[in-house]
Amino acid sequence: MSAEKKKELQVAALENGTAIDHIPPRQLFKVADMLSLKELENTITIGNNFHSKKMGSKGIIKIADKFFEEDVINRIALIAPNVILNIIRDYEVVEKKTVELPDELVGLVKCNNPKCITNNEPMPTRFDVIDKESGTVKCRYCERKINKEDIIIL
Repeated sequence: MSAEKKKELQVAALENGTAIDHIPPRQLFKVADMLSLKELENTITIGNNFHSKKMGSKGIIKIADKFFEEDVINRIALIAPNVILNIIRDYEVVEKKTVELPDELVGLVKCNNPKCITNNEPMPTRFDVIDKESGTVKCRYCERKINKEDIIIL
């Protein structure tokens, strides 16, 4: 069997659904938890530490018959920016995009300032993304900056 054919067989083809590719291996299970994959009835393939020319090693999640809304994609970007999201229909990739943080996050992140109005009044949080590379965000109400590792996703 050729090397190309062996690589092809590492992960089963998806007829319809979403493949989240190029997930940093240390973030794979954080993404899986955030997506609540264990609650789904869909067929799910999770692979980690696959060889990647671009990253060295990578993780991948394939979910049959599942397509994500923009707010879920933004949550993925908070955990693992720059992953590749592939939308698959009839075994063909019909859309491929790099997941990146938007300029603004509404109702996705909890402010870690206990005195912030969003922690004391029933209102959605609003954060400006001030550094997409490092994942730093700033609360629009109290102006508290939060680094990626300190972000609490709602």
